[in-house]
Amino acid sequence: MHDTKPTIHILGAGGIGCALGYALSVAGGSVTLVDVNDRKIDDGLRHGIRVDDRPARRVMFTPFADWRAPANAILLLCTKCYDNSAVLAKLPGDAMLVPVQNGFDPQLDQHGHTFEGIASFVSECEANRPWTRITRPGDLHLGPRVSQPGESPRFEALVAAISRSHLFRVKRVKEIEPFKFAKLMYNAAISPIAAIAGLDNGKLLSLPVARRLFFDLIQENYRILASHGLRLGKVGPFRPATVAWILRQRWLARTMAKAFEPSLRGTYCSMAGEIMKGRTEIDNYNGHLIRLAERANVPCPMNRVLYDLVTGMTRERIEPHQDVLRELSSATYREPSAVTSNRRRFSSTG
Repeated sequence: MHDTKPTIHILGAGGIGCALGYALSVAGGSVTLVDVNDRKIDDGLRHGIRVDDRPARRVMFTPFADWRAPANAILLLCTKCYDNSAVLAKLPGDAMLVPVQNGFDPQLDQHGHTFEGIASFVSECEANRPWTRITRPGDLHLGPRVSQPGESPRFEALVAAISRSHLFRVKRVKEIEPFKFAKLMYNAAISPIAAIAGLDNGKLLSLPVARRLFFDLIQENYRILASHGLRLGKVGPFRPATVAWILRQRWLARTMAKAFEPSLRGTYCSMAGEIMKGRTEIDNYNGHLIRLAERANVPCPMNRVLYDLVTGMTRERIEPHQDVLRELSSATYREPSAVTSNRRRFSSTG
């Protein structure tokens, strides 16, 4: 293996996996995408991988059931967190695993990997084709989980290879967790609210009831993270502390929402559509925040109600609908007894 062109296997041919696969193929590396969707694999073998309207590129595809981790390859983990256990069961002990995920998974943390990535750009892939579109530009942050001296030649080769595509901005950081926690602050507000109501991301800012819930949940998430003294990186136009300050100035927050809303129309959160499939990453998002809040003895009423609501809707395969926002708003703001009632109705089984 040449350090300048590492062999890459990407687990998960979704929006992020396909974007990374395309970028690495441009750099000339050996790229294999691994997925459980046979239709997506067949389409990829026939037509290649695409991002937006760029020309298709040929890469290898293989079904996850047939996949074995090759020696000396770098493995990019781009699956949903709930699929991690199946992947980890197949990994040899010396595998170089680099997760690029949004949620926090205790089982993955125990694996002991050194490096991670976090994407602030949004990439939405078609259901049965490895054809994705980048719906919101942003950065790919790559770095060690904990700041450490020295460099890893294989990891630096990976960073250099992805950077050469210029498909999105790549930032090599000294420590990934500040950026991962900052992304969690937003994802744990966007995903559950949009998912339960079946909204696109733009409506989180244009519908008054959704906007109020969204703004208040971001502020609760920030308080939880700040209570632990966690450093938060910048994964958008403003630093998290600035966002929290803006949201306290309601007139300013509403004004800025009008400016941002058009760019979010027609884009969807990563949890969209998952409720009806019977599983979501709610435990890796809001569940993680609830556990952090419990350790710091910080109230987190919105996270608790949303966690129970999403868990219950998922268990019962309740179709998302906008009326649930009024129920959530009532439970959160006006009727304390409704919180207890709502939690009883959608109580977690886990």
